[in-house]
Amino acid sequence: RARLVKFHWKPLLGVHSLVWDEAQKLAGKDPDFLRRDLWESIERGDYPEWEFAIQTIEEADELNFDFDPLDPTKLWPEQAVPVRRIGKLTLNRNPDNFFAETEQVAFHPGHIVPGIDFSNDPLLQGRLFSYLDTQLTRLGGPNFAELPINRSVAPVQNNQRDGIMRHAINRGQVSYGPNSLGGGCPMQAPQNMRGFVSYAERVDAQKVRERSESFGDHFSQAALFWNSQSDPEQEHIVLAFRFELGKVEHKAIRQHVVDLLTNVDEELATRVAKGIGVPAPANGQAASAANDRLEAGWEQFGVTSRPTHRSPGEITRAPELSMANTVKDTVKSRCIAVLAADGFDGAQVTAITKALEAAGARAEIVSTQLGAIRSADGQALEPDKTLLTAGSIMYDAVFVPGGSQSVAALIQEGDAIHFVNEAFRHGKAIAATGGGVDLLLASQAAGNGSNGRKSKKALSLPGVVAEREPSDLSDVAQQFVEAIAQHRSFTRQHKERVPA
Repeated sequence: RARLVKFHWKPLLGVHSLVWDEAQKLAGKDPDFLRRDLWESIERGDYPEWEFAIQTIEEADELNFDFDPLDPTKLWPEQAVPVRRIGKLTLNRNPDNFFAETEQVAFHPGHIVPGIDFSNDPLLQGRLFSYLDTQLTRLGGPNFAELPINRSVAPVQNNQRDGIMRHAINRGQVSYGPNSLGGGCPMQAPQNMRGFVSYAERVDAQKVRERSESFGDHFSQAALFWNSQSDPEQEHIVLAFRFELGKVEHKAIRQHVVDLLTNVDEELATRVAKGIGVPAPANGQAASAANDRLEAGWEQFGVTSRPTHRSPGEITRAPELSMANTVKDTVKSRCIAVLAADGFDGAQVTAITKALEAAGARAEIVSTQLGAIRSADGQALEPDKTLLTAGSIMYDAVFVPGGSQSVAALIQEGDAIHFVNEAFRHGKAIAATGGGVDLLLASQAAGNGSNGRKSKKALSLPGVVAEREPSDLSDVAQQFVEAIAQHRSFTRQHKERVPA
């Protein structure tokens, strides 16, 4: 009895991402940001954790879906094929030698254990060859599996004795079987010795060099993905298409892509077309007209393998495909910037940073320069970064404490104003207490909901916690932690008007 199995790694902290503008800026300001974040998290003990999950389809049910389970471009919707979490992976140490442990690692899908065999997924079949070929080339020979980082935990014996960089030193006179000099060893372990046995798959078909017709539906799951996204995610997708297609010089090609998108969703095609200078599809007749143009083009250029029309399917939305539905109940491992200069309110900084640490997050002091800064009551604090060496793109949230001298100095710093503007535009949580509210009001973010300088609650915006006269700092901290846990607040009105 066999089952088709799809493997998943589910991060315990959820799936979150950079926004496009952040990714572009980080690539210039700190191209090692993500790998440094991973390294430092492990060093601190904030170990990244994933749960190992599987989806299984009984062999007899393979053809009972409106998608081909062996098509590597298709996902298995979790409503149709539930995910079961059966294990866990924790990264609990960094490499001791980056070259020996990372550069020489050799992944290969052909390395399997008894109980697992290969499906007819054409991409997998190709990788079974290409990964072996790649590792032979990368690591100089067939013995890459003997390198310490690739070596099996359990001892492995085979009849292989030669090749470049052979590590194992096998004793004995023979390397073949059957033999009489070595007592019959080495030999291939049979099933009763827990040796590997291939699945006895029944095969009854004609073998041809063509794609299966079941692979021809290119649009159903694209529509499923689009329909599953939240409004902000759909807007990001539209902007991504406009950006990429906006660099295509030939209008006919831009039109061709919009015609393809019409088969996914007419609204998507219309929104993309509006930004790239091609006609938007007309209501009702959009798909028909677009497909006529596509068919004419395919006929002209002799395309024989064409996509089939979209299958409606029973599942129109898959919540697991949207990051809006990810984990939002923790701030573990998040990093928060505290903007402060000489004269900051020490009590506010202490209360908020302790609350963040208690929730599993951490705070970094970002100031105008390095070297100890002092609070209004004389408390010394050493900044971690400066406005020159750090930006909001490197943090998950921003806190601005009070202290008239500190706030006055920050308001005079264009980089501090930009720091707040940028964090606001990227939808990040922002907190300000006491005079720190004035920095928010000095920024362009304040134009999106200010209730006035004199009000106790100076700003009322999604993901913004601003208290000019906080009566309970623990309550402010709790609100801030809850805002950070949401990761982003994309519902802020007119955030695109804020320069950043």
